[in-house]
Amino acid sequence: MSHELKAITREEHLRFVADRPSVSPLQVPAWGEVKPEWRAESLGWFDRAGRLTGAGLVLLRPLPLPGPKRYLAYLPEGPDLDWNTVDLAGLLRPMLAYLRTRGAFAVRMGPPVVARCWRAETVKAAIADPRVRRLGDVVPTAKDPGAARIAGRLRALGWRRPGDGGGDGFASGQPRYVCRVPLAGRSLEDVQGGFNQQWRRNIKKAERAGVKVVRGDQEDLRVFHELYVETAERDRFTPRPLAYFRRMWTALTAEHPDRMRLYLAHHDGDVLAAATMLTVGDHVWYSYGASTSRGREVRPSNALQWRMMSDAHELGASVYDFRGIGDGLDAGDPLLGLLRFKIGAGGEAVEYLGEWEYPLNRLLHRALGVYLSRR
Repeated sequence: MSHELKAITREEHLRFVADRPSVSPLQVPAWGEVKPEWRAESLGWFDRAGRLTGAGLVLLRPLPLPGPKRYLAYLPEGPDLDWNTVDLAGLLRPMLAYLRTRGAFAVRMGPPVVARCWRAETVKAAIADPRVRRLGDVVPTAKDPGAARIAGRLRALGWRRPGDGGGDGFASGQPRYVCRVPLAGRSLEDVQGGFNQQWRRNIKKAERAGVKVVRGDQEDLRVFHELYVETAERDRFTPRPLAYFRRMWTALTAEHPDRMRLYLAHHDGDVLAAATMLTVGDHVWYSYGASTSRGREVRPSNALQWRMMSDAHELGASVYDFRGIGDGLDAGDPLLGLLRFKIGAGGEAVEYLGEWEYPLNRLLHRALGVYLSRR
């Protein structure tokens, strides 16, 4: 079936999102306002009857070159389409043609397609086995054969994973591996029953110590950011500025009052940990987390996550998404501790199809990849 692709209004896009059980928060119209250095457009796919059957938020970032503007086109964790259609070319070729007219020299997207899943107990056993180096080498609990078919079609259409062409991917994108705690059809007692012993002990320890987790507002973003900067220094990553989080709050909460929430863990008059939570449909995401080195013995991070999971459950969420994890299982892997923490909450490890690129201008695409690799 042929489809027509064209720009759609914010209102059309939001109506489409409202009818979907889950759409990434990076694919709602407000996300474009969070990224002012990119130009954002909402795209819609229409069938022959004129019905909107797919949508996506594309971010266009200009290259700092003289002459006509040329753009990177990026659809993070999108677009939201029928990826199982036999006519994938009929959906993607119009998108490429449209973005070419907008000056794009390369297109990157992240199909929201789950390829494999591993239950918590499977991941724990793999971590304990010194012969297993990577999560991808572990037999999955569940595997979707449709994901392999989609990957094959993408390759046949000329799409490639970033780096497949010799390191010319234009930056690291969204995580391919995530950890998700299922909530649908489960009571909070069921959810906590899925925690490992350390998680349950830490939640009780926080309760006995008097840790209180409260919802914050826009004014509390300053406290959150102070902890976030401390976390960045401790974990050696570059923090985003406070203005970024204020922009997130303003844009997302204006679109929907519960799109973004802020939580803070208090103890003896001090804020020890804080985190942001995003909601679209019946899917809830843990977004950014921050903590101080003070008071770790009262386990504020466990208390914080439990409150967020509880509130997600109250909202009717089907899943609480811990977001990114690494797939390395070696004892020396710097992300192994994060994997242990998230899997300890009874979550499952999930592998998505990952991000894919299509070079509309191979020379510019490769030149940018070389530049980024040397920064």
